[in-house]
Amino acid sequence: MTRFIHDKFAKDYLEELLKDYGEVKASEKVSGEIKEIDVLFTPAKQQSSNLQVLGLLGRFAEHPAIIEPFRNPASTDEICDCILKLLEVKALLRREAKANKTKFQDSEIPKLWVLTPTVSETRLSSFGTMQKAGWLSGVHFLPDALRTAIVAIHQLPQTPETLWLRLLGRGSVQSQAIIELQALPLNHPYQKATLELVYNLRENLRVNQELEADDRELVMRLEPLYQRDREQAIQFGNKQGEQRLVIRQLNRRIGEINASLIERVQGLSIEQLENLGEALLDFSGIADLEAWLNQQ
Repeated sequence: MTRFIHDKFAKDYLEELLKDYGEVKASEKVSGEIKEIDVLFTPAKQQSSNLQVLGLLGRFAEHPAIIEPFRNPASTDEICDCILKLLEVKALLRREAKANKTKFQDSEIPKLWVLTPTVSETRLSSFGTMQKAGWLSGVHFLPDALRTAIVAIHQLPQTPETLWLRLLGRGSVQSQAIIELQALPLNHPYQKATLELVYNLRENLRVNQELEADDRELVMRLEPLYQRDREQAIQFGNKQGEQRLVIRQLNRRIGEINASLIERVQGLSIEQLENLGEALLDFSGIADLEAWLNQQ
């Protein structure tokens, strides 16, 4: 199922955006029946003013946060499961404070942000959500004691402040966000890294034989952007850029590769780098990379 491809993209993407501002743990396990938090974020003690560049996502990262992105509309049961994870984290923090004989502060409890591409008014009403002054439309808060908000990505205004969340939407919402991402200045701190993640998503989807209509549209939308960026890299003789892209994809696919393997990758021609960029989608470990290089 392509849902797992999108889940991996969402976790990698959020980690990439938030890692400069605190500790990011993806797939963090919590007690009780084994559950995994998609992204658990703890902000750095010294807040960075650069956090504002992430807009609405940056506001989420001003405090400890649990971020649960959904590719498909989050069901009632899935939202309840997210709240349960939050309550288990809260219970764990209270136990740790008691064991360490320290005072437990409410500010230590993460806030839960459920990111769903769409949500019905009936579902929002069933959770008793409300709008809060000073927050954009599309952010629906549950009662304060639950420290939870449901973020309806399709309802977010189409502004630079919401770009980094709309990239996790579906269909036309995500497609428009990709157009805006590509139009950002080349020196924007997150444009290049995010485009690489989006292109990696495209590659993973492209080799899948059973794509949903939204995913087929996404692959088609990304194809000309991907080819244009690659042609520009070749046009300017940017072999180093091609090397960095492939090495980054390898690190995400099979883990950090050592210096000797990096040196061998850097010795490849542009054509070989392109072939490696295709082949690495089937790699499951370092041994696969070594075997491929030995055949060159």
